[in-house]
Amino acid sequence: MAVIVAQNISKKYIIDHQKAARRGRNFRDTFSEKFKHFFGKGQEDEVEQEEFWALRNVDFTVNQGDVVGIVGHNGAGKSTLLKVLSKITEPTEGRVSIKGRVASLLEVGTGFHPELTGRENIFLNGSILGMRRQEIKEAFDSIVDFAGIEKFLDTPVKRYSSGMYVRLGFAISAHLSPEILIIDEVLAVGDADFQKKCLGKMRDVSQSGRTILFVSHNMAAVQSLCNRAFYFEHGLLKMEGDTTHVVNNYLSHVAKTQLERYWETPEEGPGSDEVRFRLVKVAPEYQPGKQYIDVRTPLKVQIEFWNMEERANLNLSLHLYAFTGECIFNVGTTSQPFDKGLVSATLDIPGNFLNDGSYMISVMVVKDTSSVLYQFSDAVSFEVEDHREGVTWYGKWPGYVRPQFNFQISQAEVLV
Repeated sequence: MAVIVAQNISKKYIIDHQKAARRGRNFRDTFSEKFKHFFGKGQEDEVEQEEFWALRNVDFTVNQGDVVGIVGHNGAGKSTLLKVLSKITEPTEGRVSIKGRVASLLEVGTGFHPELTGRENIFLNGSILGMRRQEIKEAFDSIVDFAGIEKFLDTPVKRYSSGMYVRLGFAISAHLSPEILIIDEVLAVGDADFQKKCLGKMRDVSQSGRTILFVSHNMAAVQSLCNRAFYFEHGLLKMEGDTTHVVNNYLSHVAKTQLERYWETPEEGPGSDEVRFRLVKVAPEYQPGKQYIDVRTPLKVQIEFWNMEERANLNLSLHLYAFTGECIFNVGTTSQPFDKGLVSATLDIPGNFLNDGSYMISVMVVKDTSSVLYQFSDAVSFEVEDHREGVTWYGKWPGYVRPQFNFQISQAEVLV
């Protein structure tokens, strides 16, 4: 039975752009201009408007009990689709028909009142979902235990960390028996143990016959959980069908090598008011006669960024991801004070460590070991090719690493 039917869904946004002459102004310029406008002495900003279609002519049907993974690059329209399905925003064109109670977890703290406690927000969210008070009471202990917030149950949620927000939000949505559960990438905020719990709970929910729509960049989670998948690109539904087929098609489009990103000036580089990236580069030490990376190839990661603050206490954190979304490792530098100017760092990844496959590197600059000044996601990407000598081919070598350890074997004794 169809529980969600989308017919010709399109969503348009109007984006305002300041004319080029007004770009690049600092805060003092902006404040001065606004002050003049207040007294009628300033000139009006010239604004150009651009139409942006986040979704275009999207049609699909989701049946009861389907677990649908929604994949695509950032800006492909995935989150906009979920907001339309959750009735947070109306489509510009088309219509959506939904049968059943819908619970949505789209953003950290969705549906929470910041001044209310965790306990009060459980009842508030349950009421929004259409649950009777008795039903909420019956699920209350399970929600609190799953979220792990018992000690903070009577604390206003405005004091919760983002991880606590997500744990409580997911626990409420998953335990109050909605017929349709819609989940965005917010699970990435939780730690590994909580993500594992969430995936297990979603599997339980799906086996009970309820319907799930799940947006994630973790392809392993999508493949293990979902029986169908949608692949979005630039607001268009490019493909739908069997999860493995759709995910493989998506990965084949995004797995492109980009070994270097470079910007000439701080104004051009990505970043924030405190830091701006100049260079992120993977420099391979190719094998003789080779111009591609294979499992034997040592890699040097080079990073440069402009520090905009005087004597800022900074460190770098680097994450290496597989294209399927799993984090292979996370390493960081020591925290130390830097003057204004260019900061550089290098990381050596030895040969005979990574398995063949596609990888991405994300880098973040952290202040005082805790405050993230800027996270540069998917900064560079590269492919590692297979190489085997003297080994019989038995298919894909399992895992993301294949190190060469000193693993020895010898005859212990001889049976007579």
